Amino acid sequence: MNYCPQCATPLGDVLIDGEIRKGCGEQSCGYIHFNNPTPVVAMIVEVDGGVVMAHNVNWPKKFYSIITGFLEAGEDPLECAKRETLEELNLHAVETSLIGVYGFAQQNQVIIAYHVRGAGEIKLNEELDDYKIVPVEELKGWGMGTGLAINEWVEARLGRPPEQAF
Repeated sequence: MNYCPQCATPLGDVLIDGEIRKGCGEQSCGYIHFNNPTPVVAMIVEVDGGVVMAHNVNWPKKFYSIITGFLEAGEDPLECAKRETLEELNLHAVETSLIGVYGFAQQNQVIIAYHVRGAGEIKLNEELDDYKIVPVEELKGWGMGTGLAINEWVEARLGRPPEQAF
């Protein structure tokens, strides 16, 4: 963001509460841009045989992850988890439980992760082009973002840290 959305004055560095932020140079405007993280809901969707790992059409070919979606204004995160599971996989959430909340600074996001027991027949929406069902004992996350939720969930589920890479 280079210009004030209220008065179109170029934004500059402003010290607010000990933090450098982008602010409007027009004294009468006073606009400050707070680059707050975006809330994202992530779902470890479990079906018979394991966890659904999906491939987004915009990702590198070999990268699969759990289901994620942006929290809508006024939406409860639990309802978002159910909605996104249905929208992206065509599965109904029959059980849901919170796994945890994880900072994802690399994407300026806060991830709210749920375990979802899904029911129905998987039909991918236009955002996804492939999926795999990975047995829980073979599931391993990574060191940031949704990978942290996967690792914590697998460890709680199996009573030990994940051993095998996905």
